[in-house]
This record gives sequence, C-alpha cells and structure tokens, in this order.
Amino acid sequence: MAKHVLPWLPALLLAAALPLGASAADAGGASKQVATARAHAGMALGAADLKTAQLHLHHVVNCLVGPSGQGFDAAAGNPCKGMGRGAIADARGDATAEARLDAALSRAEHGLKATTLDAAHADAQQAMNALQIR
Repeated sequence: MAKHVLPWLPALLLAAALPLGASAADAGGASKQVATARAHAGMALGAADLKTAQLHLHHVVNCLVGPSGQGFDAAAGNPCKGMGRGAIADARGDATAEARLDAALSRAEHGLKATTLDAAHADAQQAMNALQIR
C-alpha cells in the first residue's frame, strides 16, 4: 500500500498546501493594501486644502474596496492597483480585520462628504487610526 501512495505523496502535499498558500497570498495583499491606505489617510491628514484631502481619502476608499467594490472611483486613481482585490475582500474570514477595515472605510467615506478641511482631517485621522497595523 505504501508503495502505491509514495509516488502521489508530492502531489498530495502540494494540493493540501495550495489553499494555505492562497490564504497567505490574500493576507499579504491585504496588508500591503492596508499600509497603502493608511499612508494615504496620512496624506489626507497633512493636506493643505479640502480637495487634496478628499483625493487622498478616495485613495483610501479605493484601496479598501478594490476595483470591483462599491464606491471605487477609477478617476480618483488606484494606488493599490495590482495588490489584490481590495483590502476588505482580501481580508474576508478575519472578523477583527474586517471590522477595522469597515470602520476605516466608513471614516474615509464620511471625509469625502466633509465641507471643511478640519472635518476631513478629523475623518482622515480616524481612518488612519483604524488602519493601524496590529
């Protein structure tokens, strides 16, 4: 029996490892997207005018939702292009990460509706805090 299993052992091990590798790739993509979104929240926080702050907040949204996500705006630019499907989609299954990313998305979206630079800065700060890698 062992003689019949040994030739298949490498293929079985590879097949068993593939789902784990895919999850690890998703987690890596999500962490890169989160770091990029956090950097843009910081840029929004440091922006000197409302238009620039909101542009960077839209970058946060785009990184979090990905090109297929609700609220994605290609015209705003996608600093996370090629990093994954969006941090929220790539973090699916990690309830803590999803909650954190949803909170950041909510703050960034709120900041897109801000009518003053101070309000946009406040939302950018909250989004940045939610995106703190733990």
